[in-house]
Amino acid sequence: MYQHAAQEYTQTGYTIVKGLLSPHEVNELITHYMQMNAAERAKEVYDPNTVDNAQDPLKRYPRILNLHRIDARSKQHLLDPRIRDVMLELLGVEPYAVSTMIYFKAAGARGQALHQDQYYLRVNPGTCCAAWVALDDCDEENGCLQVVPGSQNLPVLCTIPADTSKSFTNVTVPVPEDMQVESVIMKAGDVLFFNGQLIHGSLPNVSQTRFRRSLITHYIVGEAQQVSNFYHPALRFDGSEVNLETSPEGSECGVWVEQSGQRTVAMQPVNNSGGTVQ
Repeated sequence: MYQHAAQEYTQTGYTIVKGLLSPHEVNELITHYMQMNAAERAKEVYDPNTVDNAQDPLKRYPRILNLHRIDARSKQHLLDPRIRDVMLELLGVEPYAVSTMIYFKAAGARGQALHQDQYYLRVNPGTCCAAWVALDDCDEENGCLQVVPGSQNLPVLCTIPADTSKSFTNVTVPVPEDMQVESVIMKAGDVLFFNGQLIHGSLPNVSQTRFRRSLITHYIVGEAQQVSNFYHPALRFDGSEVNLETSPEGSECGVWVEQSGQRTVAMQPVNNSGGTVQ
């Protein structure tokens, strides 16, 4: 059923399954998470009187991580059999589910610098895969996702400082000029599946009124034996837990070098701190 998607995923590192979620499901999820945000603000987690909160939309609508551990609706989505079916076609083996994230990205919010998810998940052996659900139509105005096709074949790259006036994260990865960064235009209900090595990020939301809400779940290959501590426990699609080891801190990362007139990646020692996926 998803043979074409699997071929595209192998070639480019990502694929879009259009309309995997219905308009009714999208609206239900938006209502659910907007109510959750309002409840948090009612607890005075958000103080509208501070300068930072008044100027930064990310203070009013912060991302929320790993809701599936406390929220039944988020867990239901994480283990959705439709996502499982796509993953089986893309990966060949049923993966383990490890994380959920909701991004609100209100008008005026910063984007996210280019990065690789495997930098944070540290899956071993293998890598991770994300299912990125558009809850709003996404384009360059409201800060759609951007990807570097073919970068899924790269190792985890060493990070460099990011421009925090445009990105809410402070690190990024360098992309050579001959590797193209492409915008991913999506409709609400579309799901973008992408490899954990794929370089990706997002633009700032420069619209005046639009959200760019997205619900992201992460999975790791079924052959994995280790994952970063933040992503325990991993779950099977029947909801049972998987006993995996905690992966060690990163030992090396890749840097771009010139060798015999050719651009390539050389590995060097590093001491990554790990942490949550950004």
